[in-house]
Parts: sequence; structure tokens; C-alpha cells
Amino acid sequence: MRWSDFLQTWDGHETENRLSRVIIIGLLVICVITSLAAWRTERSIILVPPTLTQEVEVTRSQASSEFKESWGLFLAELLGNTTPANADFLKTAVEPLLAPDIYRSVLDAMSDQIKAIKMDRVAISFTPRHVDYEAETNKVFVSGELKSQGPSSKPDVKPRTYEFIIAIKNYRPRLEYIDVYPDSPRTLERLKSTQGQPQEAKP
Repeated sequence: MRWSDFLQTWDGHETENRLSRVIIIGLLVICVITSLAAWRTERSIILVPPTLTQEVEVTRSQASSEFKESWGLFLAELLGNTTPANADFLKTAVEPLLAPDIYRSVLDAMSDQIKAIKMDRVAISFTPRHVDYEAETNKVFVSGELKSQGPSSKPDVKPRTYEFIIAIKNYRPRLEYIDVYPDSPRTLERLKSTQGQPQEAKP
């Protein structure tokens, strides 16, 4: 008996119905698995910021080193170029990026510095020289020269390093750590070499 003739019989209809049910159940299982995979997979966003010449990748909780370096450079230039006129704006610009753990301490420190800058009428400018990312510590180091000058004083130029830990929360950068010091970047390699050097005997 040909297949087409068999399908015209009652047994053929029953067989076709059973086969259709199996196919439908299989398709439903595939749809459920595909939906779960799509729901669990983190979507990546590819960006090309104007300050970079290459693409950077950002997911819900991760980002490429180029993205963090770009944000580190932005924050260093933002914090390092301060005048009495824009001091209050800097606090407003940095505030949304701060993690809860450092929110209060950073804002209090910035408030004290803003008061000092306004009182002494000091202008500060930062010229970045190097931007480095350390994967082991997730730190971004922005080093360069900081020049400060009052209304009737000569410019004072010193080395300056801004050290950041920038995390990603829901595709947005969040500043979880910040340190500023008049020194070269305190990377793990430098700290290990410093610890290995013999210390001079104190008199």
C-alpha cells in the first residue's frame, strides 16, 4: 500500500496525528530551550567612543580594558582640571558614578577641596602622560603632571597619579575605588620590586 493511500485510512489518520503531536512537542521543547538560552545569555554592546580608535565591548557586568581606560582618563582629566568656577560642577558630575561604599567619603573629601580651592583661588590643571590598566587588580592608572597656581604665585608642577577601580553595573560604569598621590603608578610589579629592595638602617 502506498503512503498516500494509507493516510486516507483511519489508521493513517491516527498515525499522522500521533506523528504531528510528537513534532509539536519537539518544537515546543526547542522553543523553550532557545528562550532560556537567550534569557541567560548576556548581551554585549559594541561601542566606539570618540576618544578611542577601536571598538570596546560592554556587557551587563563586564567591560573591556579599553573602555575602563577611557573612563579612567575622563575622570582624571575631570578631577585634575579644577578652577573656582567649575569646582561645584565637578562634584555634581562625579556623584552619580560613585559606589555606595565610597560615596560619603569621596563627596566629603571633594567638599573640603572645593572650599580650599575657592578660598585660595587656585587653578589646577592636569596633563596626562600615561594610561595603564592592571587586570590582576582591575585598576586603571592615569599618570601625568599636575600644575597648580594661585592668583599671585608661580606655577607649581608636580607628578600626579590617579588610581581607579571601575566596575560595570547594568552597562554603566561605577567608581568603586579612587586614590590620588604625587608619585608614579603603584602597580603590583612596582610594589613587589619596592618590597624586595633592602631598607636603609635607621640611626
